[in-house]
Amino acid sequence: MKLAGSIALFHYWNRLRDGRSAPKRTEIEPADIKKLLADTFILEKDSRGEAVFRLAGTRLCAAYGRELKGFSFPSLWRAKDQPLISRLVDGVFQKHTVMLVAYQAISRSGRKVPFELLALPLEGGAESQRCLGVAAPAHKPFWLGADPVVDATIDNMRIVDPKTEQIARSERPAIGAPSLAPNDLDAASTLAGYGKARRIRHLLVLDGGREDE
Repeated sequence: MKLAGSIALFHYWNRLRDGRSAPKRTEIEPADIKKLLADTFILEKDSRGEAVFRLAGTRLCAAYGRELKGFSFPSLWRAKDQPLISRLVDGVFQKHTVMLVAYQAISRSGRKVPFELLALPLEGGAESQRCLGVAAPAHKPFWLGADPVVDATIDNMRIVDPKTEQIARSERPAIGAPSLAPNDLDAASTLAGYGKARRIRHLLVLDGGREDE
């Protein structure tokens, strides 16, 4: 977790859940995260069981050149990566894992900018599965918002079970990525049959389907 927005949203969510697997969606107060709202989103499951955008911030919509509400979340990635994205976000809904994705956003004219996306589970019951997230570029090139993002390739992913997060509150840095320990069984199940996973300290990293153009 590298970007300030991802870090800030994670710590806010972590404080709200207070030892539970996820906070209730009614506990989220937009005023508490007003500086992040332009880059945040909420996903829900539609009648087909697919993750779709329920809400998306103005800056995120501007980057993609469209209103994202109602659009399929996996459709933001290439077809070969969509089944993996679907499985991982389903883990956020059902197992209350945390999903972190680093990816290259590709514009209509072929320009690229690295993005970081964080998805955090919300407790809403089996009939109202939702998650809160943030997606933002590592830097803001002049063309972003004018040349819409139309494609994405995954650089890597980190799958985390927040119930196994071990770092004590007193040890947390004021700014910086929290130290998270993944649930090996859940991660192995999710990643089975898709590429190679690498362990870097306490993180399980999956190299995505990025292709050089």
